[in-house]
Amino acid sequence: MMDFTNRLHQYAAQINARLAFHMQMQPALYQNGADAMRYSLLAGGKRIRGALILEFCRMLGGDTKMALEFACAMEMVHCGSLIQDDLPCMDNDDFRRGRPACHKQYGEATALLAGDALFIRAFEVLADSGADGMQLTRAVKTLAHGAGMEGMIGGQVVDLESEGRSVDYSHLQTLHRLKTGALIRASCQLGAIAARATEAEEQACIAYGEALGLAFQITDDILDVTGDEAALGKPVGSDASQHKTTYVTLFGLEQARRLAEEASIRAKTALADFPDNGFLLFLTDMLLQRQN
Repeated sequence: MMDFTNRLHQYAAQINARLAFHMQMQPALYQNGADAMRYSLLAGGKRIRGALILEFCRMLGGDTKMALEFACAMEMVHCGSLIQDDLPCMDNDDFRRGRPACHKQYGEATALLAGDALFIRAFEVLADSGADGMQLTRAVKTLAHGAGMEGMIGGQVVDLESEGRSVDYSHLQTLHRLKTGALIRASCQLGAIAARATEAEEQACIAYGEALGLAFQITDDILDVTGDEAALGKPVGSDASQHKTTYVTLFGLEQARRLAEEASIRAKTALADFPDNGFLLFLTDMLLQRQN
């Protein structure tokens, strides 16, 4: 257990150091925008998506140097989405990771542009990752698909349109498969792409990511009701204040917990053919039991 915890911390440290390298811009007139990018991107976090990329690549015997660039690109996209998710026109949250959200620190317009710039920077990083030919093409397509209208951004659209409405289980599954699950699934797939995995191996990685993304979102819904604001680093109760349907409002706390556990079991089952899967099993349980 301690070895796995240390590995997670090592992955986060590697990603943070490389992200800092990629943020070594020399701005002049656009200093404020570059500072806003760094403010949010280098604010910490568990770097779970990046860790998934690194671990799947390691487990499958791939080039972890290349995977680190994939991980940085993913974390840039994820961070850009959080900046925009916090904006008043979206979830209107004032805090992220225990400090003022980007738009509270730099203003709404600069925050919006910083989020856009991180999305674009991610593809610069991918282009310089060392991947070649079809591998690079597939990595770019995987990240773009996971982030775009058929992925995270599409999920945000559905989420906004669902506020104040009563939605059913199928609608909720689709919403979160896009909004939260798409980038988690893409992270697992990017690790497989970095390792030049077989088609069967890649499909197993995707299946794991699908199930883990669902468990992650249900746990988020639970924490929005039961979590501690200081531990989470962001406000709790925002779902209720925006009249959102969640797994908790639809099923209640106990059933939501059971659904999260069932999704975690499906995720671990998808790893059955990988003998060196201990870290991912640990990570699955850790995310289910997390308090932030």
